[in-house]
Amino acid sequence: MDKNAKIYVAGHHGLVGSAIFKNLQKKGYTNLIGRSHKELDLLDGLAVKKFFDEEQPEYVILAAAHVGGIMANSLYRADFIYKNLQIQQNVIGESFRHNVKKLLFLGSTCIYPRDAEQPMKEDALLTSPLEYTNEPYAIAKIAGLKMCESFNLQYGTNYIAVMPTNLYGPNDNFDLERSHVLPAMIRKIHLGKCLHEGDWDAIRKDLNHRPVEGINGDSSKEDILAILKKYGITENEVELWGTGKPLREFLWSEEMADASVFVMEHVDFKDTYNPADKDVRNCHINIGTGKEITIGELAKLIVQEVGYKGLLTFNTSKPDGTMRKLTDVTKLHDLGWHHKIEIDEGVKKMYDWYLNN
Repeated sequence: MDKNAKIYVAGHHGLVGSAIFKNLQKKGYTNLIGRSHKELDLLDGLAVKKFFDEEQPEYVILAAAHVGGIMANSLYRADFIYKNLQIQQNVIGESFRHNVKKLLFLGSTCIYPRDAEQPMKEDALLTSPLEYTNEPYAIAKIAGLKMCESFNLQYGTNYIAVMPTNLYGPNDNFDLERSHVLPAMIRKIHLGKCLHEGDWDAIRKDLNHRPVEGINGDSSKEDILAILKKYGITENEVELWGTGKPLREFLWSEEMADASVFVMEHVDFKDTYNPADKDVRNCHINIGTGKEITIGELAKLIVQEVGYKGLLTFNTSKPDGTMRKLTDVTKLHDLGWHHKIEIDEGVKKMYDWYLNN
C-alpha cells in the first residue's frame, strides 16, 4: 500500500479498529478515514453507498461488528445475526462496486465447531455443529468470510479474511452485560475490591464513567449495591459465570492490529491457499498466540493484579460456553507474523489502561 493511499477503517473507534488506525498512523499512512456510528450507520445501505461514492477509498479494513460476550450472545440472538450480516453486505458490496484494491475482513474464531479438534486449523470450518450460545454471530462471520472468498474466486478481487482469537486491550468494552470475558472480569473484580474496601469514591467514579443500566455514581448506595449484586458483586464476594474450567486464548488488541496491517501490506489472496487444491476454500487466516489459559487461572491473575482480597466464586449453574478454543496459527507463522505480548503482561497493561481511562 502506498503511504498516501486512501484507507477506510470501518469501526475505527472500536477495540480493534482503533488499534489498527493508530498502527497505520505510526507506520506513516497519511490518508486514513473513519466514521463514527453517528456519522455513518453501516446498517443503512444507502448511507454506505453515499459514503463510498463521496470518499472512493482504495483500501478497506472492516473491523466494525456487533459484538458481545456470552450473556449478550444468548439474549440478543437476532441482533447478532441480522446486524452483522447487514454490515458485511453493505461494506463488502460497496467495496466491490467501487473497485477497492484490497479489503481485510475481521471475523472471529467462534466460526469453528464447538467440538473442533484442538488446536483449530482453518480447515476445521463447517465440519460439525457450532457452539449454540454464539451460533447466530458465528454464522454471520462465516457468511462474511465466504463472501470474501467467493468474490475473489469469481471476480479476481483481493479480499482477505482474518479470524482473531479472543481480543483485549485499550478501548475495550467494559459493559457488565455485553462485554467479553476478560474486560468483564477486570471490571467486576475491580468493583469488588472497591466495595470490599469501602472505597465509595472509586465506585462512584467508575459508575459515572460507565453507568450500569442507568445506575451511575450519583445514584443512592442502595441502588448501587442492588445493581452490583445483580452482576455478582457484593461486599465480600465476586461471582463469575461457569466453572472456571474452560480454556481460552487471548491476544492483545494492538498485536491484532499489527498482524492486520502486516496482512494488508504483505499477504494477497493467492498466498492463503494451496494452488494445487481442487477446491479452493478455507482461505481465511487464524490470528492468535497458539497459547491458552483456564478462566479460573485468568481470574487469579486478575485478582493478583487488582489486589482484591475478598472471595472469588464460580456459579456452576451458568453456562461455560465452549470448553476449549485454541487456534492453530501455523499459517500465520508461515506468512511471517508472531505475537510478543503474553497474558500476564497483557492483564497488567489492561488494568493500568482501565484505571487511567
